[in-house]
Amino acid sequence: MIETKEAGILTAIETKDAGKPTAIETKTAGKQTMIETKNVNFYYADFRALKEVTIRVEARAVTALIGPSGCGKSTFLRLFNRMNDLIDGTRLTGECLIDGEDIYHKSVDVDALRKRVGMVFQKPNPFPKSIFENVAYGLRVNGARDRSFIAARVEESLRAAALWVEVRDKLRASAFALSGGQQQRLCIARALAVSPSVLLMDEPASALDPISTAKIEELIDQLKRDYTIVIVTHNMQQAARVSDSTAFFMLGELVEFGSTKKIFADPDHDQTRRYVAGRFG
Repeated sequence: MIETKEAGILTAIETKDAGKPTAIETKTAGKQTMIETKNVNFYYADFRALKEVTIRVEARAVTALIGPSGCGKSTFLRLFNRMNDLIDGTRLTGECLIDGEDIYHKSVDVDALRKRVGMVFQKPNPFPKSIFENVAYGLRVNGARDRSFIAARVEESLRAAALWVEVRDKLRASAFALSGGQQQRLCIARALAVSPSVLLMDEPASALDPISTAKIEELIDQLKRDYTIVIVTHNMQQAARVSDSTAFFMLGELVEFGSTKKIFADPDHDQTRRYVAGRFG
């Protein structure tokens, strides 16, 4: 069973990387750092959920966060749009930078930060509005009033989320009339509408069927041309298929970070090797 699983992961990596530079080769070709953390510790009251995490995430690439439940990967993901601020009793030490700016500095406008850093959650969460208004919502909240601009931006976002062809004739229909996979792509379009530079995804396909999951994965591969994407996933094959780099977390610590091909094919740490082989977690 373990051999079959590993073989499936390696096949996914080899297919994805065929004819393309690896993450390490891409880095040497001049990719810039979009996200960086330096000695980050994060606490829920007295519990330290993250321990001295230092990492650099490349711009316009997909970084997967993997590890067993409770290892800190979702907490780490939510640092980048400060969603953890909404939980009482939390605190952070160290630095968390996006495009060179310390996003936890007291001068940072959190609302403006969340415009730059979009988020897609585990389960589709469309608003109880029409398809059009779901995508237009963020634009209106941010002060857009010009109808032609809003209409154009809604179309652009739905096209970017590979949903336009499926919904262009029913934009005034309820978002709840869409399938689960379509709803998740609508949520991605909603996040894209306000022109973020970073897109966070917390297990975006875990509640979807295999066909919808494949569409989301294809979409992620397209979106990385324009966005920096960080994705949490428990699905090892999915991490192998969609990501350029992978970070493995265990008990709040960053055990290993590197190109996805190396993490799955030749990791440096035995813990990483056992996890990606399905021996625990």
